[in-house]
Amino acid sequence: TKIDMDSVKKKPYLLLCNHNSFYDFRVATRALFPRRATYVVTVDGFINREWIMREVGCYGKRKFINDIGLIKQLKRSVHDLKHVAILYPEARYSLVGTNHVLPESLGKLVKFLKVPVVTLICHGNHLSSPVWNLKFRKVRTEAVMTHLIKEEDIENLSVEEINKRINDAFVYDDYKWQKDNNILIKEKFRAEGLEKVLYKCPSCLKEGYMMGIGTILGCSACNKEYMFNEDGTLSAKSGVTEFSHVPTWHEWQRDEVRKEILNGTYHFEHEVAIDSLPNSKGYHRVGYGTLTHTVDGFKVVGKSHNGEEFTLIKAPLDHYSIHVEYNYFGRGDGIS
Repeated sequence: TKIDMDSVKKKPYLLLCNHNSFYDFRVATRALFPRRATYVVTVDGFINREWIMREVGCYGKRKFINDIGLIKQLKRSVHDLKHVAILYPEARYSLVGTNHVLPESLGKLVKFLKVPVVTLICHGNHLSSPVWNLKFRKVRTEAVMTHLIKEEDIENLSVEEINKRINDAFVYDDYKWQKDNNILIKEKFRAEGLEKVLYKCPSCLKEGYMMGIGTILGCSACNKEYMFNEDGTLSAKSGVTEFSHVPTWHEWQRDEVRKEILNGTYHFEHEVAIDSLPNSKGYHRVGYGTLTHTVDGFKVVGKSHNGEEFTLIKAPLDHYSIHVEYNYFGRGDGIS
């Protein structure tokens, strides 16, 4: 569905897309056809295919860091090449099919580029291939492409007003969309991997005991089981259903973490393998160590292959977000 797109049919503009799966890129390409575009892509997206990525107009970017070079590339794209510049401002796949935090600098970028802003919000892409289990499910999907901010309005709008418009446009919920549209997912593996994002049992409050098998999400600590229904809802096989909505369960977990942070008890620690991505040729195993996450941020204490010890510290405000991967190319769960 395209809303007020005729006025920018031949103009350069900034296209902001939500991000739920690799399918998003195919949708964006189809929505723009036959126009050319440039894409902002994370560096790991270039691994083993940099030449074709460059040929189709992709810019390399490291996640969640300031990048003046990228701003210049975007300006060249819309002003010199007259292309559409495509940006995925959430900067990672949605974990439960809902919107993530957007950088406050987005409004400043719009004011700097001085071109129309268009949003492309996809529905159903998370359901077809959720980040916690990439097995494909047969799901009808749809997308809404909206001319959100006109070029002549940018001068009069403040950065805060621009950010509000964009944030309001980026409110979505794939599980609510599924329920509202009576879409059924009948695959028998649909609960497998759901424990990656619904890791805390709302019945016994223990973490790490949830397991998705077939169509059932169960807790091995208290034996409570939940059916992951075809319409995307959850229902307890016995007793009370604490959360029937996947994003509501997930947000409850975030609130639980917030409480632990405020009362000073939050602490995460795990043995990890440590990889570095210096360029698009691939990851290099730096060594092994311990990852700790507390109110002071992230701390990695590791040892390289030659026995040299090193420490990496990231304070809470060093980055506004974090990227999570589940079983990344068979390497296991990880963060960047």
